[in-house]
Amino acid sequence: MNNKKKITMLLLMALTTAGAYAQGNGIAGINEATKMVTSYFDPGTKLIYAVGAVVGLIGGIKVYNKFSSGDPDTSKTAASWFGACIFLIVAATILRSFFL
Repeated sequence: MNNKKKITMLLLMALTTAGAYAQGNGIAGINEATKMVTSYFDPGTKLIYAVGAVVGLIGGIKVYNKFSSGDPDTSKTAASWFGACIFLIVAATILRSFFL
């Protein structure tokens, strides 16, 4: 009985070791996935900058319309749109610097 346990343990260890060696290619897969994900940061950053530009233009038009109509809330609207554009630009830059 003791011999059977030793043989069983030896076979179990051999199978476990073979499984560990089979996962050696997983590192290459993780590196490839990392390269693929980081390759999307430059186009993503440019897309966020473009969205910021569009939001800025829309905000500028809204602020101009409020200013032309004499709305007393113009400065609050201008500050909120300007803050949103700055946030988009800063967030894109910080995310890019963290992950690249």
